[in-house]
Amino acid sequence: MIAFIRTACIAPGKTRSMIEFAHEIATHFKNTYDVSLEILLPVGGNPSRIAWSGRYKDLAAMEMVTLKLTDDKAYWALVEKHTADFVPGSLHDSIWRTT
Repeated sequence: MIAFIRTACIAPGKTRSMIEFAHEIATHFKNTYDVSLEILLPVGGNPSRIAWSGRYKDLAAMEMVTLKLTDDKAYWALVEKHTADFVPGSLHDSIWRTT
């Protein structure tokens, strides 16, 4: 099983908008790709962060979704609508293998 985690820093004053965006993305992934995303907020450290966590059967399944996202107009419309909610350059992706 592959765990994918994407973190981002939230721009000042954009926490509520970013949380709404996170839920929109999670709903889109569930409806379009049948992938459940958890939305995570930090308990400690920098409080101006948010994360999405998803699980895939294997790397091939994750890559399939990633390739489909490239042409997913609805996904990119959501991202463009919320670009100002992110701190530029703050996205960080982690890919983990479960044991």
